[in-house]
Amino acid sequence: MRTTSRGLIAALTLTPLLAGCFAPSDSGGGSGAGAGSGGRLRVALAVPPVQALSPYSNDATVLSKLSVAEGLTALDKNGTAQPALAKSWKQDDDTTWTFELRKAEFQDGTEFTAQSVVNALDHASAAKPKPRVLSDVTLTAKAEDADTVTLTTKSPDPVLPLRLASPALAILSAKAYAKDGAVSPVGTGTGPFRITRLSGKTKATLDRFDGYWGGKAKAPGIDVSWIADGTARANALRSGEADIAEWIPTAQAKLLDKDTRHEVPSVRTDSLILNTGSGLFTDAGLRAAARQAVDGSSLVGSVFGGYADPAQGLFGPAVPWAAGKRVEVTGRAKAATTAQVKAETKGRTLRLATYTNRAELPEAATVLQQQLEKAGFTVKQDVREYTQMEADLLAGKYDALVFSRVTLLDTGDAVDYLASDFTSEGVYNIAGLKDAAVDKAIRAAAAERDTQRRQEKIMRAEAAILRTDAVVPLVHERTVQGIATGVEGVLLDPRERSLVDVDTHVG
Repeated sequence: MRTTSRGLIAALTLTPLLAGCFAPSDSGGGSGAGAGSGGRLRVALAVPPVQALSPYSNDATVLSKLSVAEGLTALDKNGTAQPALAKSWKQDDDTTWTFELRKAEFQDGTEFTAQSVVNALDHASAAKPKPRVLSDVTLTAKAEDADTVTLTTKSPDPVLPLRLASPALAILSAKAYAKDGAVSPVGTGTGPFRITRLSGKTKATLDRFDGYWGGKAKAPGIDVSWIADGTARANALRSGEADIAEWIPTAQAKLLDKDTRHEVPSVRTDSLILNTGSGLFTDAGLRAAARQAVDGSSLVGSVFGGYADPAQGLFGPAVPWAAGKRVEVTGRAKAATTAQVKAETKGRTLRLATYTNRAELPEAATVLQQQLEKAGFTVKQDVREYTQMEADLLAGKYDALVFSRVTLLDTGDAVDYLASDFTSEGVYNIAGLKDAAVDKAIRAAAAERDTQRRQEKIMRAEAAILRTDAVVPLVHERTVQGIATGVEGVLLDPRERSLVDVDTHVG
């Protein structure tokens, strides 16, 4: 089996097109049953759709993993912004960019034009809530002619070409956008595979789109099953019911044939998120007590089977520039003693949430519950499938969350993650954090164009966030993907944005 890698962002070079450095790819063979009927690929994904595959939800990555939809740009294996629906671009001034578009068509037969870009980006900007990738930027699009579009940002945005590669900013045909704000990628993308059927939260059927501008895909189609249970996904691969199974649980990984098991360096960090907006953890002393109580290193062997590293901060070894620029965290609140925790929380229960889509998280939550109870907290867990709890998480209905986050998912730039998750107006601010010093530090990083200085300011922002104890990093994960024998061209992507493309097929 031959596999290719989208790589791992290790650095950003912001001139001229924002380049980076990725880890080498994983590759190798596999064993297992053959593909589906007529060479169709059978793919088992972990997280069922939240909003019918809307690009404005966490479903967006499915559209990129399965090569359904595209943005103006794409990230290559080195993290550089490369042409996609835009064939070239230039920066006119600090806030204005001009993009020249390629000839392409949508899967519904309509033509891709500059007005298509304006329509798609206008809808993304107006979405409620706004996609995470736009949480720290105001973007305006204008069609200059059929093949040229000008993008203007309210303030300088040196990473705009990276931002436009986000799956959330995929360009869909006019048919995709309903008057009520709903967005459907079914048959409306430009990618090599077209969604022909979406069956609730369990299955999807994709057929090859022969009108794709980038050439004809080698596989005739993809049959997708969403299997939230990690053991069941591994079993689907072992039994020959799936050709590709993502996110194999660490407990199952070593049970797979070694040729079907592929370890991928990951920019995913697992953390304990503390709700600073309401409940127990509005008290900084209690947050500090929780931070002192939990020990992420204890999870590495017992829960993750060695497929993880103890957390050093928000960014782990998969972001190699982070360690050398890490800033000492100072100014933290004094932790409440065990006696103080018991006195201050008397009669109140710490509501600890996590989700089942990543098999290790419920087990990690149980370990953390024991550690927190030893520190004086009374803890009750709420463990469900992610789509059942996302709204409650964003509404602040839990005190703490054991959370797994791909820190470079949305743009490949760390600032975007920090802005969406930790600024006062962040659209994915589960911690409910509103801290002026944090906001200021993240704004400073966002405005910096020079690569080295931007990285330094990112790490100052990390220290400002950790000072609040709104998040307690636990481990940096290593992802395990399952791939059957004879399946070639699977993308082993540390950002978890790519999986299948035009070259993926059964050999």
